[in-house]
Amino acid sequence: MEACKISQLYDLNYTIARGLFENAEYPWEVLPVIGEYILRLGAKLDPEKFDRRGEDVWVARSAKVAPTACLNGPLIIDEEAEIRHCAFIRGKAIVGKNCVVGNSTELKNVVLFDGVQVPHYNYVGDSVLGHKSHMGAGSITSNVKSDKTLVEVKSGDEKIATGLKKFGAMLGDRVEVGCGSVLNPGTVIGHDSNIYPLSSVRGVVPAGSIYKKQGEVVEKY
Repeated sequence: MEACKISQLYDLNYTIARGLFENAEYPWEVLPVIGEYILRLGAKLDPEKFDRRGEDVWVARSAKVAPTACLNGPLIIDEEAEIRHCAFIRGKAIVGKNCVVGNSTELKNVVLFDGVQVPHYNYVGDSVLGHKSHMGAGSITSNVKSDKTLVEVKSGDEKIATGLKKFGAMLGDRVEVGCGSVLNPGTVIGHDSNIYPLSSVRGVVPAGSIYKKQGEVVEKY
């Protein structure tokens, strides 16, 4: 599935974690090694730009972190990011430059490229969110199937076995997810696509699309 490849979804110039993706073909391949990568990268970060807070937590000095936010490592928060009141970062997370992680938002085993906004009541787990992607209030990634079987990525008659039990969503650059939407396990959304509010999304959404509901996906242009 060409549309699901890293090269089709992301501009790697917009993440501090470029090296994490360079030897992978599909973005979900990085999910099992995010934590290890953070430990290696964190040890190399410029101490003039990053403070080390507690065990395995690196926070850029220009980032804004609310005193009520909970930060667990391994974690990197890049420059000018904003972590708001009562955000909960469980660990294995890379938060890019100028990102917003908002009130009651929970992150776990994720990479947020630069400029991502997850500002209101979001759960994002075992996922990769591309440059300037945005999740509306209350939208979440569902990262485990109800029958607990391994996740497959499906597009029409094609499918890819990921070998992963936990897999949320891969959002390409500049994806807009409407309020209250659920991105089911194995969801891949191509760059510059929009998801209608209150959607239940599964499978692959092509780049440059508007997802109205299951079976109704139209081109934006």
